[in-house]
Amino acid sequence: MSGSLEIERAWLLHGAPSLPAGHRCIRIEQGYTLGPDGVRHGARLRRAVRDDGSVHLTLTRKSGVGLVRHEDERALSQAEFDGLWPGTEGRRLAKVRHVVAEGSLRWEVDRFVGIDLWLAEVELPAVDALVDLPAWLAPWVAREVTDDPRYRNSALALRGVPQAP
Repeated sequence: MSGSLEIERAWLLHGAPSLPAGHRCIRIEQGYTLGPDGVRHGARLRRAVRDDGSVHLTLTRKSGVGLVRHEDERALSQAEFDGLWPGTEGRRLAKVRHVVAEGSLRWEVDRFVGIDLWLAEVELPAVDALVDLPAWLAPWVAREVTDDPRYRNSALALRGVPQAP
């Protein structure tokens, strides 16, 4: 597995933003294995199907909370994915990810399938990087959820959409 730091901010949206022309779509299914304690998730399995039909299968382990987390990820063969996928039963989610390049940043807007939830994320080059919400996104932001673990995909797959505060 290759390890790296992930610096990412996230926002809860109150609907579907009008996305700029030229954005890309990725259909994602992901599931979570249980960790050694049998409670928390151990790893994420993801099947991502891009606009061009290419399929990417990965196994990812993340640690940490909030803005900065450590991420280890490796590609899987179809056979490896098929062998591990049944272990995620009951801890899965599906989403359509809209990817928008805005300046030097890559914005990801996720529409979750089967639940009324939209989230936007941006991965940053540094902890102190300034972020201005793009004009097409800003009117749709309800609040930032970077430090709210209830909105991590693993929590959504394990417990569903959190109740409003």
